[in-house]
Amino acid sequence: MPTMTREIAAKLVKEHGKNEKDSGNPRTQIALLTHRIAEITEHLKVHKKDKHTRRGLTTLVAQRRRLLNYMTRTDLEGYRALIKQLDLRR
Repeated sequence: MPTMTREIAAKLVKEHGKNEKDSGNPRTQIALLTHRIAEITEHLKVHKKDKHTRRGLTTLVAQRRRLLNYMTRTDLEGYRALIKQLDLRR
């Protein structure tokens, strides 16, 4: 199962948070979720019948969607910058 190492998480928090301890920021949470979603998507390409992981992926995508909706209400410019930075819209 793909995992996120502490180094990767720390790098994402440092890039998207206000400081290296700012893991509660919606920008940081969205970046962490995006990384996990990408890892799980790669896992599911190999293991097509892994229904439990697919359900977890659906949960993570919904959580990220809720956070993105929150950002549109509170910080529209930050939302647009994050979408562009993480390449979420095509």
